[in-house]
Amino acid sequence: MRVLSQIVGVLILLMGLLWVGQGAGLIHWPQSSFMLDQRPWIGRGALLAAVGVALILLARRGR
Repeated sequence: MRVLSQIVGVLILLMGLLWVGQGAGLIHWPQSSFMLDQRPWIGRGALLAAVGVALILLARRGR
């Protein structure tokens, strides 16, 4: 269960970082994304990334 939590945490973290990159205009993938250069996605992505980090830390702490 801890391994699954860590994997999900990493995926959530990566998704959050992608959202931050798209919102900041640093990542233009996919090219037709509605999130490109939209500043609100920076905050949403940062929040999602923080949830991913928390999940990873909680999973590691349960050892």
